[in-house]
Parts: sequence; C-alpha cells; structure tokens
Amino acid sequence: MSNLHTLFIIEDDMKLRDMLSEYFCQQNFTVTTFADGEGAVEAIITQQPDIVLLDLMLPGDDGLTICRQIRTQYLGKVLMLTASDDDFDHVAALEIGADDFVNKPIKPRVLLARMRMLLRRSPAESAAKEEQVNTLSFGQLALNKSRKHCQLQGETVDMSDSEFDLLWILASSPDEALSRDVLMQALRGIEYDGIDRTIDNKVVALRKKLGDNSATPQRIITVRGKGYLFVPDAW
Repeated sequence: MSNLHTLFIIEDDMKLRDMLSEYFCQQNFTVTTFADGEGAVEAIITQQPDIVLLDLMLPGDDGLTICRQIRTQYLGKVLMLTASDDDFDHVAALEIGADDFVNKPIKPRVLLARMRMLLRRSPAESAAKEEQVNTLSFGQLALNKSRKHCQLQGETVDMSDSEFDLLWILASSPDEALSRDVLMQALRGIEYDGIDRTIDNKVVALRKKLGDNSATPQRIITVRGKGYLFVPDAW
C-alpha cells in the first residue's frame, strides 16, 4: 500500500519519537522527525505536511511557540502531545491554533484514531481553515495574504508587496516586539547589518498609509532596544 499522508513528529524524547515514527510508518505515513523546534518551523511551512505531532514541552522554543509561528502559514493539522494536566495549557494550545491534543502516556492506536479524525475533515472545513490562514483582522483593519490586500475602515489601502509583507509579519505576532534582524530575515532572507534603513523606511511608509501619527504612533510602535510592535487593539 502506498503512503497516504505526510507526518512530521517534533518530540525530544528519543524513545517515544522512534516508537511513534516506526508505528506510523507501519500505518503507511511518510514520517519526518525532529528532536526540537530548530529547523522544524521552516520545514513545516515549506513542505506543508498533512499533519504535525507537536510536543508541548521542548528544549528551546516550546510547542505553543512553534504552533504560533507556523499557524498563519501552515494549512495542515496540528495535534499537540502533552504530559500536562493543566487546563490552561490545553486551552492555550487550542486558542493558538492547534486542532487537537492528546495526553501522555501515548497510546498509539488512540493517537492514530484522533489523527484520522482530523484528516477526514470535510473540504468545507479545510477551505475555512485556509481562509483563516490567509486572513487577519483587527478592528477596522483586514488583511488578505493571498491577495496582498489591505483594507482599513472599509477602504482599500494601496501599498507595495514588500510593505504588505512587512505589515503581515508584524500583524502575525501582535503585541510582540520584533527586532530589525528578525524582520529583515523574514522579509528579505538576509541578516540585519545595523545600518540598512529598509525596515525603518517601510514602517514610516506604513504608518503614513494607515493613519498612524509618526510622531506619536499608536498602531505600529517602536519598542526601544527591541524593535517594532503591532498593537492589535489600536485599529
């Protein structure tokens, strides 16, 4: 039988990771494993596996952080693995974009059933998820990534593709200060050299187009020593 689905497993427990990998290979999944989040985020976004098994507690970035990083650009399913009995962790996982969670110790047959349930979701649900991934809205601001379309107070805001991309990156991490280095890497794939004013100039342009006073900005603010921050409730 040919492999039907692609599966990424991000789990730092080597014994569990190997056991799950072997089991799901036997169930005709094409499996790729990661011991932590390093490299996993880019691989998930680039390769778009059908489903991701993501451990909540990982060295470095935890599962919640990784889920938040991929959710706006990943169209597949995310199933969290957690040893936590804390309802807060479960609620946080679902609110941040996980489709389901399974408590440890893992029972492979139960996990497989939950995964198959997620993968059987209707085309309408999948279309709704894709629309969710490609749109962001905050008050009177609406962004559509696939069309690179920005609307504010019902009016289309004209901007270049790179200006929209910068706004999307900022809006995808609301209330989080993003450094110039992070923004430069995301926007152009190069490191910030400490001199280049590209990001600053685009922020100035965005503020002007979005009605944000450059002297006392309220919507895209500068956090001294950290970078730029998108204020979600200022729209």
